[in-house]
Amino acid sequence: MRAATFRNDFSVREIPSPQGVAPFSLAVAGDVRPDEHGNSPYGTGRFILLHDPDEPPTWGGPFRIVSFAQAPLEPEIGTDPLLADVTWSWLIDALESRRAAYHSASGTATKILSTGFGGLAEEGDGAQIELRASWTPEGDLRDHIEAWAELVCMLAGLPPGSEQIAVFGARKAERD
Repeated sequence: MRAATFRNDFSVREIPSPQGVAPFSLAVAGDVRPDEHGNSPYGTGRFILLHDPDEPPTWGGPFRIVSFAQAPLEPEIGTDPLLADVTWSWLIDALESRRAAYHSASGTATKILSTGFGGLAEEGDGAQIELRASWTPEGDLRDHIEAWAELVCMLAGLPPGSEQIAVFGARKAERD
């Protein structure tokens, strides 16, 4: 998995793995076009590879991938009734485009709409999409982490092949 390659505008770093979930694990965080402090106004994600040689029955194999992807949206997009379905389909498309075989996929796509009040009133309205998913991988694990990276970039509004395209700001509408 450490041999995976990523787009040059997607920064990946190893982070501490969760404890007590599986005997062995590896976790990474990824950010789309992070600023000088490592923060991304475009999108972020986490990818955790779990390994349990005892093959928990719910996993259907010795490995399980747990992932998270999040990106800000314009408030109008956050109200789209098909947003959650499209978000899930982008995960499936990313896995298929990388030929990352899997089974036992599950997850949630969450649309978050917010309005600032009091000291946060000047922030106005905002929206985010979050995808939390897990699946049992088959084959080369590198294909799975590369598919996850593609998904995070897609949620941030950067389709494959858009590394050199300028982005003028986060996809969140200007707040009044």
